[in-house]
Amino acid sequence: MTNKILLMDELITVINRLKGQGRKIVFTNGCFDIIHAGHVRCLREAKSHGDILIIGVNSDSSISAIKKGRPIINQGQRCEVLSAFDMVDFITVFNENTPVEAIKKLHPDVIVKGGDWNKEDIVGADIVKEAHSLPYHDGLSTTNIIDVIINKYLGKLGS
Repeated sequence: MTNKILLMDELITVINRLKGQGRKIVFTNGCFDIIHAGHVRCLREAKSHGDILIIGVNSDSSISAIKKGRPIINQGQRCEVLSAFDMVDFITVFNENTPVEAIKKLHPDVIVKGGDWNKEDIVGADIVKEAHSLPYHDGLSTTNIIDVIINKYLGKLGS
């Protein structure tokens, strides 16, 4: 099995070869801090928009800059979990707060984001041929999972 987790320069080389073969490249990104069914549904749908699915994963430092107290799971483990999904072809980590530089370097054909993003607000939508905002799945978010854990178990810590 080939390693799905690549440095940006390695991924650029692979993607250029695949585009030369006429493959349609789909890009999505996110923190993927605590993987849940909403992530799985979005990744499955994202893959249906092309041939190759790339995930840009926010680095630990990137998440810390945009989400207080996060990440919960470090970037190495987040990438390892994502690499286990059949619909995911490649993963790369980016350090910036947004994936715009990664998008400029990779030149995907399509960008896909979850339904919590309006199509016109998707970073990089103005750079690619297609952008899609997928249906939102109510209640399926990392923040909701963290809230449930805190609310359900916080009182039990003193027991």
